[in-house]
Amino acid sequence: MADVTPTKTIDERGKICPYPDVDTMTTLKKMKKGEILEVLVDYPLSVERIPRSAQKAGHKVLKVQPLDGPNHSILIEVLGLK
Repeated sequence: MADVTPTKTIDERGKICPYPDVDTMTTLKKMKKGEILEVLVDYPLSVERIPRSAQKAGHKVLKVQPLDGPNHSILIEVLGLK
């Protein structure tokens, strides 16, 4: 996949569940179809839960990429809501 430029980035590092999950879903609801959200997290459970929640809501997870240390970048394309 070619590099994707996010429309919006939210930094959820330093937060534990449920805050990164809630913030991500709230942000996705405010975005338009086709936009890309990047979520930065460092909490291991969020790396699992955020992609699952986004897919369940009808969005497309483009990439979950490890960064330095415990940090991850999650790219989500807004497709719609179920």
